[in-house]
Amino acid sequence: MGAIDTSLQRIYNQLNTGNAGLAIMELETYLTAWPNQQSREKLETLRSEYDLMADYWIQGATDPERDEQYNRLLQRIYVLMANIAIHRHLSATSFLQQLHRSARQTGRPMNLETIRQEMENFVSEAAMLELEPEHTRKEKSLALYKAHQQQMNQLFNYMLTSNIWSEGTGHMMEELLVSPTIDAIDQQLLVSAVMLSLMNRFDIVKFRTLVSVYRRSTDEHVRQRALVGWVLGIDDDMLQIYPEQRALIEELLKSKRTCAELTELQIQMIYTMDAEKDTNTVQQEIMPDILKNNSFRVTKNGIEEMEDDALEDVLHPDASEQRMEKLEQSFQRMIDMQRKGSDIFYGGFSQTKRFPFFYDISNWFVPFFIQHPDIAQFVEKYEDNRFLSSIMSKGPFCNSDKYSFVIAFQQVVNQLPESMRQAMKRGEASMGDMTMDNEEQQTPAFIRRNYLMDLYRFFRLFPNRQSFVNPFYQKGPEPAICCFFFSQLFSDTPIDAHKPEVVKVMKKHMYHREAGFLLNTFPESMRDVQFYLWQCNYDEALQLEPNNERALLGKARQLFSYGSYDEANNVYERLILLHPDKVNYMLNKAVCLVNMEEYEDALKLLYQLNYEHDEDVNIQRVLAWALTCDGKLEQADKLYQQLTSNDSATSEDYLNMGYCQWLLGRIKEADACFDQYFTLGGNYFEILENKRWLNQRGISDTDIRMMMALISRHDSVRRAEERAE
Repeated sequence: MGAIDTSLQRIYNQLNTGNAGLAIMELETYLTAWPNQQSREKLETLRSEYDLMADYWIQGATDPERDEQYNRLLQRIYVLMANIAIHRHLSATSFLQQLHRSARQTGRPMNLETIRQEMENFVSEAAMLELEPEHTRKEKSLALYKAHQQQMNQLFNYMLTSNIWSEGTGHMMEELLVSPTIDAIDQQLLVSAVMLSLMNRFDIVKFRTLVSVYRRSTDEHVRQRALVGWVLGIDDDMLQIYPEQRALIEELLKSKRTCAELTELQIQMIYTMDAEKDTNTVQQEIMPDILKNNSFRVTKNGIEEMEDDALEDVLHPDASEQRMEKLEQSFQRMIDMQRKGSDIFYGGFSQTKRFPFFYDISNWFVPFFIQHPDIAQFVEKYEDNRFLSSIMSKGPFCNSDKYSFVIAFQQVVNQLPESMRQAMKRGEASMGDMTMDNEEQQTPAFIRRNYLMDLYRFFRLFPNRQSFVNPFYQKGPEPAICCFFFSQLFSDTPIDAHKPEVVKVMKKHMYHREAGFLLNTFPESMRDVQFYLWQCNYDEALQLEPNNERALLGKARQLFSYGSYDEANNVYERLILLHPDKVNYMLNKAVCLVNMEEYEDALKLLYQLNYEHDEDVNIQRVLAWALTCDGKLEQADKLYQQLTSNDSATSEDYLNMGYCQWLLGRIKEADACFDQYFTLGGNYFEILENKRWLNQRGISDTDIRMMMALISRHDSVRRAEERAE
């Protein structure tokens, strides 16, 4: 449900509970404050019908159709309220108000029969262009596509800002969107307009239309857009008013194909939400390696090819080969991310969405086609460039990024080295393994993924995106709309069987909160050991499988985090008995013993582990700390010297070594260790957390205060130096 005016919220609340009488009363109050003659007349009709129904009921009359009549009346009240809400939203949003006005002031008739005729005529005229002489074909083609694009832009805006549809409108739109005589590109664009309108204000007719288009369309691109559209249009709050939602979805879920597509879609939406994390990975980890190891450099005059360094070849003959290997590894990492579903291009194309092409909202949703009049000038200029043609036909870009690429290409191509430009023109330059053949691009999964990328770019980058409900944005305690598997409409349905697969992906992508919401929708019959492991409810998991290793390990870690070291130790004892070959369980037991201050037992176990695994630095770390705690400081110091002598040293190594030096009375050495600890990202207050431990070992509160002052002084000097640099 889209955002609603607070003054209309009371009406909506009554409708949501199914109370028609109270909803009418709230509407009467609203129209007293916000008078509108047309709405008042419709409300009076609804009031009369309700009062008549109520009179018969009060008199004790039996009416077998009362429930059905009541529900129809409830829906008509909603339609009136929703249209008022749409009008209020348009009036309060200058951008939408402008779209609404411009789509209705052209003088062009906006009845669906006329629209359909225009769209069919376009298909015929486009086909007839092939019969035109070559010298006139290009000019006539440009004029035809330009006029049609203007018509479709206007129609898109009209649909986007439309009121609640009548049944007749819905039927005619459905037939238009599945007709084989209409261009599939036009159908895809209109499906997106219907989706945006539906998301801003629920409309059962639009919802039903998208469901029907999904079921009936023979064009996979249209079908997949309709799937995304009705899924994002689902509104659990409207089930009381429109229980038809449930009936429509129950019918769809009889198809195994639909269940599989919905599962794939939910997983793809999780990947889509990761677009900015993937961008950070590319920009911070992959691109620096690519830039460092390629043979070009960026200058103020453009990109230049670097000459080979003869001396470098003599001194380091393998360097060139190693750079090429690292470059290939970086590219392969991007390819692997892209193949798994990551949106690796979002960051690179973000700035290009400021091109004037994207001023028209419809251009964010129009499928890529080379005849689009807004890119015609660029295409004509480079139509013989085989690299550009290959990118447009085989590149794994979404539609939005393809338009961006074409426009950006003509701006940067002249800054490239001549050798590179010629290679591109001949088609010798390519994206290698990132390109995809036509068959792969026509799969439902690929079509859906690219459309979701288009949507994500729109809802993140369009200047007036605040005018729309963002399905990728979490508002309040509920998950984002794109996490649709939580919906009541999918509970106790065949979708339940697919939920574990989605939970796995959510957990892998660190969406633990969303996974928790989804787990709460699992039926009782699916609450097995894995279910309780996902919930971190290890007691229930152990009730079902007392020796389950993951449950025992989870329980041990949980107890340790609570500070229940004795109980955690007992669980690790069980794990050691069940899995005596697992070194980590013995090491964790030793950590528990150290925290229980049973140093003698801890050291016996650690000496044994260190003897058997003398290269394991984790064992050495625990042993060094146990020795420090037990007062064997000289032995601990030797271990810390070893641990901090190589690149694998951690901030914790320097922190613990600092404690050891402090207890030995070596204040300067301790200060140096703490300084290194902070340099590696340590927390200043971590030292204070061990105040009690230090006091027990003869370090007074005064000593601690003086050490904190010393550390702070060094930290201030370091920060000043960083600022100066």
